[in-house]
Amino acid sequence: MSDWRPALIVSDLDGTLLRSDETISDVTLAELGRWEEDGVPLVLATGRPPRWMHGVRERLGGGTAICCNGAVLLDLTEFAVLAEWPLEPADLRAVTGELRRRAPGTWFAVEYGDQFRHEPVYQPRWDVDAPGVAVATLEEMLVQPVAKLLARHEQLPRDAFVELVAEAVGDRATVTNSSSDALAEISARDVTKATGLARVAAARGLGPEDVVYFGDMPNDVAAFDWVREGGGRAVAMAHAHPEVLAAATDVTDTNDEDGVAAFLASLRS
Repeated sequence: MSDWRPALIVSDLDGTLLRSDETISDVTLAELGRWEEDGVPLVLATGRPPRWMHGVRERLGGGTAICCNGAVLLDLTEFAVLAEWPLEPADLRAVTGELRRRAPGTWFAVEYGDQFRHEPVYQPRWDVDAPGVAVATLEEMLVQPVAKLLARHEQLPRDAFVELVAEAVGDRATVTNSSSDALAEISARDVTKATGLARVAAARGLGPEDVVYFGDMPNDVAAFDWVREGGGRAVAMAHAHPEVLAAATDVTDTNDEDGVAAFLASLRS
């Protein structure tokens, strides 16, 4: 595969394309620009909701983003939602009820549109006072479809909690994690970064064999599997979660070492 070149570059954001200070380096932007000039675009695949994409849009200037772990397809150029695959109220009620029963001390939040709602005891780690962020009761949060349900536990270890959530949810929804703490991200059944990526690639007449995908956390594993099994390149950052490293075809430098740019440059040499 030494002469292999992608037709589509896909990257996670936090811990991957973004440095630890949440910037995209000039080195990375220049390398992405060279590929863009050759007709190879960048697509973002992130757990972030659309409301967290404004700064990225300003730095990149546009493009396409798969947000909320595959639940939202966003046109960054127009900043318009193109499609959504939400978690429905009936499933929200079933999932939250089962989790509250199995793991007392689990608290919930939801993402929908440009809004974020969380229970009073839920402790957000970011943008607590940002526009669109508000406290709500669980009952208030379950009355409409949501892009992502977040379940947090302040006492249990991350991996143990995420495993507990996955067992409780079963096949009713999709569970993943992209955080260093006990935060489970829950999407509609069969909605992952892989399903979002497959839709974006198919719309361009491409398949997994045409994709190079960069990631670092468990919410990237489904996309890694889709790309790897289809003959593309699934590239883990050097600091990636063990599950991501195990699913990768390649490993590159860390995000703070511009690993995405370094790997892309190696494909050009």
